[in-house]
Amino acid sequence: MDLYGRRQEQAALDRILDGARQGLGASVMLWGDPGIGKTALLEYATESAAGDFTVLRCGGTRLESQLAFAALHELLWPVTERISTLPEPQANALNGALGTSNDAADRFLIGVAVLTLVGELADKRPVLIVADDSQWLDEPSAQCLAFVARRLRDEAVVMLLTGHDDPVEGPWEKLAAMEVRGLDDDNARLLARALAPHADETVIRRTVRAAAGNPLALQELPTSEAAGDLSAYPLGDDQISVGPRLRRSFHARIERLSAPARTALLLAAADDRSDRDTVRQAGGVLGLDVAAWDEAQHSGLLTTGSGGRIRFRHPLMGAVVYDVAPPVDRQAVHHALASVLSGEHAGELRPWHLAAAVEATGGTDEEVARLLEESARRAWSRGGCATAARALQRAARLSPAADDAARLLSYGARAAWEAGQVDAARGMLERAEGMSSEATVGELSEGLSGLIEFAHGDLKIACRRLLRDMERVADAGQAFQLGSMALRAAWAAGHGELQREALERLERRLPQGNFPNADLLPLLRQWWTQDLSDGADDSHQAVAPDAEVLSRLSGSSWFLMPPAPVAMAWGIESALEEALRGEIDRLRPTDQVTALTQALAQAAALGIAQGSWASTAADALEGLQVAGEIGDDHLASQCHNCLGWLAAVRGEEPAVADYAARAFEVSVPRSVRLLSAAAQWTLGMSALFAGRAEEALDYLVRLTEGGHHAAHPTIAVLAAPDTAEAALQSGQRATAEEQARLLRRWAERTGAAWAISATHLVNALLASGADAEEQFRLALDVPGARSRPFNHARTRLLYGEWLRRARRRTDARTQLAEAAEIFRRLHAAPLLARTRAEQELTGQHLHRDLAPARDTAAILTPQELRVARLAAQGLTNREIGAQLLISPRTVAHHLANVFPKLGIVSRADLARIDFGDGLHLIG
Repeated sequence: MDLYGRRQEQAALDRILDGARQGLGASVMLWGDPGIGKTALLEYATESAAGDFTVLRCGGTRLESQLAFAALHELLWPVTERISTLPEPQANALNGALGTSNDAADRFLIGVAVLTLVGELADKRPVLIVADDSQWLDEPSAQCLAFVARRLRDEAVVMLLTGHDDPVEGPWEKLAAMEVRGLDDDNARLLARALAPHADETVIRRTVRAAAGNPLALQELPTSEAAGDLSAYPLGDDQISVGPRLRRSFHARIERLSAPARTALLLAAADDRSDRDTVRQAGGVLGLDVAAWDEAQHSGLLTTGSGGRIRFRHPLMGAVVYDVAPPVDRQAVHHALASVLSGEHAGELRPWHLAAAVEATGGTDEEVARLLEESARRAWSRGGCATAARALQRAARLSPAADDAARLLSYGARAAWEAGQVDAARGMLERAEGMSSEATVGELSEGLSGLIEFAHGDLKIACRRLLRDMERVADAGQAFQLGSMALRAAWAAGHGELQREALERLERRLPQGNFPNADLLPLLRQWWTQDLSDGADDSHQAVAPDAEVLSRLSGSSWFLMPPAPVAMAWGIESALEEALRGEIDRLRPTDQVTALTQALAQAAALGIAQGSWASTAADALEGLQVAGEIGDDHLASQCHNCLGWLAAVRGEEPAVADYAARAFEVSVPRSVRLLSAAAQWTLGMSALFAGRAEEALDYLVRLTEGGHHAAHPTIAVLAAPDTAEAALQSGQRATAEEQARLLRRWAERTGAAWAISATHLVNALLASGADAEEQFRLALDVPGARSRPFNHARTRLLYGEWLRRARRRTDARTQLAEAAEIFRRLHAAPLLARTRAEQELTGQHLHRDLAPARDTAAILTPQELRVARLAAQGLTNREIGAQLLISPRTVAHHLANVFPKLGIVSRADLARIDFGDGLHLIG
């Protein structure tokens, strides 16, 4: 195909296709003004790939943008027989999305299914996916294609999309972009001359100036009435926007047609994806004859696409036809189309046509609103939350009763929230509250206003809203969940008084023993009260929830489970980690992505305490990936803080600063003190381990400084040993004594092994002589202290340093050797270097000329580790891909890297790897 002035773009597309022939995938968005030539470039790529590629294509349209998975249905229609060969959960989800089964349409499983499908097609020959007019793709299809597009690097698959805008945000924001600009004057003149070979030079010159490099304008203007008299356009020295010119040009052509022919065009514009028979049947309802259709077909505006569908040569033409039509005519064609629709999507399209007919004249219709609501519920059940939200919003506009409209907007807001459309959800809630009361909307939306604020806004505001809705909802179980979320918001905000208030109001709201999990309320009361740093009852030791209780909490709702920092402070991280692992396995094949991200972020933090740092990195990175999919900044910041903690103990100071800055960017403006405090802690640890004690103390004392944006009681307790050590190294004994008292009170309240051990450790650092040694020994001998290997190794290091200063070198070597082994295994480089320096001071020779062997766990990337673990369990590449949201080919790529790194040659050898502690070979 010869295209004027597009050599550079064609060469780029050729390189992308050649890359796919070599197994290198790519996704590119071609963007630019309507009519600028994007579709022509897609046709060029499609023709270039026709000989050796499998080509799948779809296009967005204005009408079907409201129909869930319409574009995906078009895209996969040529290969639907391959769906049955997918793993059963993927096949079921994809069939549910396409409407060929009643299975639930889980959007993540759908994405994995499409990725697996195209990956398997690419095993035989490269695949080209073409999606024209992406701005009009229905939301679920766009999300699916965006999911696939971000994971094509290791597949012989190219995805090319077109759109009007630079994809700097929205579903396509991570894709490579190629802007398609207007033609230069020379190429524009050549194209105009080719299109109108008999036009005189004056017409050509004026056409080029009027079109401003837009190829579609060049095609239209020379053949329109305006081409003969371009003085109708205000031509000057400046280029003028193409949009208005094209609209005027199309309008002029439409006006020349007879009224029946204009009606035929309007039918095609009103349902721009209908087949020819449907449109002609609707024309029969309106009394159109063959002559009207012949005139419309010969207008030069229409073309017949694949499957006999009638289309406009460019979507802008259809938009103009529709916009300039009188409202009464638009109403008539929509009624006609609704009356004749049949086939697979008729039940979904008919309500939209009826709604458009009502809206054409600005009316309302209760029955049409009801049909749209039913359509929304069907879409929602198939995973089309965004489609459901739009349908409910439109149904609200058509409802004559304000109460019904408020109800529909409340439900629509919930659907938009689940689809990740936070701004749309907020807007619908505001409109609903304007029609009804806050109380009614809060109950109908199940406390959505507070939930949105919790995930994306200010936590104190979130707590107030959740408490407000807790007292309004009729269902006690729902009230319990909202009240628990309010408690969690107040805790994360670091607001003790608000936390107490939330607990008191929750207790007053709930009937005694008459709601789900009522028996857990006394435990939660004790739990949250004990977590308060001031005013808690010190007279008795609290009882920590066991694994059975935590499992029940996880089965009810993710926000009933204790946050990871609370679990770590209580010393119940092992029990919570066990419950979370089961929850993660349950959530992965579902569409509960917010809960999955929360579970992954919590599991990552728990892995820190238990020394499972490779798992921590893997969970944190997966959590970041899923948080990015749903746009949850708070959960992403939790994962950034976990990665920052690991960077701190491994001496990667630039990474610590970067992760902390990302967390502060989200947490400080929104008063999320938990996240700010965790980031502050990582900065303090990083400075402490680098030997800058005064700088470390400056960071760490802020954790208990009232009013500071990083002050948080739970993080302050967890960081107390670091703060005490930094204070003593800086000569601030009084500060260290304060930390000792804080740890002692916490140990007495909770009986947590780590807190008891840490209390003895800080007392040892404060003491001297025999008292110091006794405290060191007590710290090491606390039952359960070894369950936190990093903390245990630090105690041995500090004890070894004390022994060396006491000139007990032999005893010091014993403690230092054990500390060094743990630090080496964990790859805690700064403390390993400090320990080895102490060992040399005892007179021990360590052959420092030889670099220490790097921990095998640090050799594998987090994704490689996750793949290796699942492969060791006997899962196939397909099954691994389904769990990790990657393609089977990518799984194979990772395993090919894992084998030589671990010194093994087959999957069977993976069963001999101990993944729990440094990837040691067993057996």
